Amino acid sequence: MQWQLIESSEALRLLIEQQSSCDVVIVDTEFMRRNTFYPEVALVQLCFVTGDSVSDMAWLIDPLKIDSPEPLAALLTNPDVLKVLHSASEDLEVFQRWLGVLPQPLFDTQRAAALLDRGFGLGYRALVQDICAVDIPKGETRSDWLQRPLTESQCDYAGLDVTWLLLVWRELNEQCVRQEKLHWVLADGSDAISMLGTDVYKLHTRIKTAWKLNSRQLGALIAVCRWREETARSRNKPRSWIIDDQACLKLAVEDPRTVNALRDDIGLPSPVVRRHGEELLDLLTTHREVPDLDLPVKLPPPLDAAQRDQVKKLKAEVREIAVTLAVAPEVLVYSKDYELLLREAQGDVFELPAHWLGWRKEAIFVVLRQSLAMPSG
Repeated sequence: MQWQLIESSEALRLLIEQQSSCDVVIVDTEFMRRNTFYPEVALVQLCFVTGDSVSDMAWLIDPLKIDSPEPLAALLTNPDVLKVLHSASEDLEVFQRWLGVLPQPLFDTQRAAALLDRGFGLGYRALVQDICAVDIPKGETRSDWLQRPLTESQCDYAGLDVTWLLLVWRELNEQCVRQEKLHWVLADGSDAISMLGTDVYKLHTRIKTAWKLNSRQLGALIAVCRWREETARSRNKPRSWIIDDQACLKLAVEDPRTVNALRDDIGLPSPVVRRHGEELLDLLTTHREVPDLDLPVKLPPPLDAAQRDQVKKLKAEVREIAVTLAVAPEVLVYSKDYELLLREAQGDVFELPAHWLGWRKEAIFVVLRQSLAMPSG
């Protein structure tokens, strides 16, 4: 493996120009996310594939020294170049925040491994061990990637990450073509991109006891969670640094009306009260004026015993389908899908997740809907 640092906008432009005929680019990133809402990009690693020509050269792009990353953005959005990443969700956030673009078309090696029944949710190191019989050293995993200059050890680590990913992709891609699953992997990559960030304003549903709230309290919880999200983004701080979930819930339930109540009844720390107290009180005052007809519908309660039995039967059916398709069952139906299927069978109306409408529709969801429609016994 060889690596070369790209430390100027001109060097980046020349690299992308030289690789303009590539068919595939292998992509990895290093970033930091300790005390910020957004990931801070520290390094981008690339390997290029052109036709049958494969190089073990890793190009390490230093975003801290590049003023004009537009050529990289153009590469990532070129529809004729396949982008290969492993477990891409956080990398997608990096590119969305830094470049304002998302890599398409996308081949996620973690998803490909699951669709080839090599394991669900495999980490990068485990997948390299499985395919290449190599145990990648992890000495730089917790390295400070924002420090400069980068050490030779860091560059070696970063270069190896992307060159081993190249070998992993070649093996998985061949298997996908042989098993006629490549379009599944690419469709899932497209779904991942289209769904990125769509749950931003559903964060209140992650609070376990939110289902107990009446409509007025739930509306307040949604408003507080949205305020926290917008505040965390504007300050680039983790959500919990603004206020935690428990505080969101107490604000919704107790509906405080004074600064002292925020401190004494809700238990907000004094710095939070000083910075955000009046904002929160104004928010809650505005919510009290919302007409009853405009309040949200209560959240459904947790599944009861009978519904949990239905989920068990659905999971057993999915396992049988997974065997016939030679895929990991967890990649066919996600855990939250089971409850949605039950809600739909009961008459609830909601926007269908993107992956219900793709290749899984006929193979999975039509079958499961028919199963739920059949009388028990």
